[in-house]
Amino acid sequence: MAKIKIKQIGSPIRRPADQKKILIGLGLGKMHRVVELEDTAEVRGAIKKLPHMVEVVEG
Repeated sequence: MAKIKIKQIGSPIRRPADQKKILIGLGLGKMHRVVELEDTAEVRGAIKKLPHMVEVVEG
């Protein structure tokens, strides 16, 4: 399956708890951290919920 790289560009400070949980679920939590995940519908959905905090680097 294809891989996708995601970078955190926004801080979780003063964000709702559910957004923080989504970041942790993606393997993020600190600024400018990059993770490589499987390109699934679940991951794409999480990215769509946090467009102000994450960006797709490649994939």
